[in-house]
Amino acid sequence: MNNPQLDKNGELRHLLSTEGLPARILRDILDRAATFISTAEDDEIRKVPLLHGKSVFNLFFENSTRTRTTFEIAAKRLSADVVNLNIGSSSTSKGETLLDTVDNLCAMRADMFVVRHSASGAAHLVARHVAPNVHVINAGDGRHAHPTQALLDMFTIRHYKKEFHNLRVAIVGDVAHSRVARSQIHALTTLGVPEVRVIAPKTLLPTDVERLGVRVFHNMTQGLQEVDVVMMLRVQNERMQGALLPSAQEYFKYYGLTPEKLAQAKADAIVMHPGPMNRGVEIDSSVADGAQSVILPQVMFGIAVRMAVMSLLAGVRP
Repeated sequence: MNNPQLDKNGELRHLLSTEGLPARILRDILDRAATFISTAEDDEIRKVPLLHGKSVFNLFFENSTRTRTTFEIAAKRLSADVVNLNIGSSSTSKGETLLDTVDNLCAMRADMFVVRHSASGAAHLVARHVAPNVHVINAGDGRHAHPTQALLDMFTIRHYKKEFHNLRVAIVGDVAHSRVARSQIHALTTLGVPEVRVIAPKTLLPTDVERLGVRVFHNMTQGLQEVDVVMMLRVQNERMQGALLPSAQEYFKYYGLTPEKLAQAKADAIVMHPGPMNRGVEIDSSVADGAQSVILPQVMFGIAVRMAVMSLLAGVRP
């Protein structure tokens, strides 16, 4: 089956998911991001003309701060013209379909769409609809995928741990409702991480999660034993149907990351979180702000990774 993300030459045309992407493309994105990190550190050359004359439209049908802002900054640093569509006052609020909106924007000579939507598969729908010269980036669709978040997480891991092949990684929390977790698992296994663990109560795990090649733990103390990377997830109350958790306090007692639980991991383990954090629910403030936390660097790295994705889709090299 052909991968809709790749063109006939096997090169990236859209970024919709980390699932099914070859390791060479993931590594290319990480390598490109590293060059943009070094560029960003030089105030004289922070902006590069790689997307000069290109138009990038941010279509965010869900609320977002970090993702939308970092995509906007990334496109502007590449010298693209950026349009942030105000969904609340756009024609979609008057009944216009998603594809009609896309068609109208394509008529305005859009070159790239960054799409966030509550419906799983929305970015795939847009990608199948647009002309071959238009590119689509999935900025999060329902419970399905969030590939650029996973890629910036991979960049963060490689930055601090250098290699993937000798790591033990734990993903903790609401895996069932997390598009980030799915994208992380696919990226980690593709890049050669030998052991990926998921730690969560049974109510917050997909029924078939083992088929993704992960080890399942329900006890956090056991699951964090000797891990190199701890990736926390947000409890996504807005996607839950019914009472899956007894209370926030009960959840924190068993699955919140505290210094005592973190002590089970390796002494040099790093702590990550895609944000926004619920302090006192998923993570204790002393850990979130502690020496092992790399949560703020993740945000900074996200700009470089999104620059790398856009430049790769546009067929230009830094």
